[in-house]
Amino acid sequence: MPKIKIKYFSDEIEKLTYIENKSDWIDLRAAQEVTLKAGEFKLIPLGIALELPQGYEAHVVPRSSTYKNFGIIQTNSMGVIDESYCGDNDQWFFPALAMRDTVIHVNDRICQFRIMEHQPRIEFDEVQELRNADRGGHGSTGVQ
Repeated sequence: MPKIKIKYFSDEIEKLTYIENKSDWIDLRAAQEVTLKAGEFKLIPLGIALELPQGYEAHVVPRSSTYKNFGIIQTNSMGVIDESYCGDNDQWFFPALAMRDTVIHVNDRICQFRIMEHQPRIEFDEVQELRNADRGGHGSTGVQ
């Protein structure tokens, strides 16, 4: 099992835990109480910094219940934190936009992350045809 150095910026939040056989995503918690009015933006501190191994990055996304419970969305849809963001003061934050008035309390689980290996180097091969079945539309529905 790989070991990753972690620094906590708050004694009030629960320590990170990996829940075996439940999910490979790890919940992150608000490290301070935040009050937001509808339309307001705030970087919510998550109370941690990690030293990721070379060649790895963390993907940070909202939990499935974040919008329902708190009425906030992550402004960049998904955060990517690479291994260079590993200094003593490189605390992680959640960029939140409030869609309604809300209060987020210390220890509320607002997002989650997983650690991924960097994408391998790829080359693109330009062709005139892909020679696959045409689904005829946009996205997974095939509807225009």
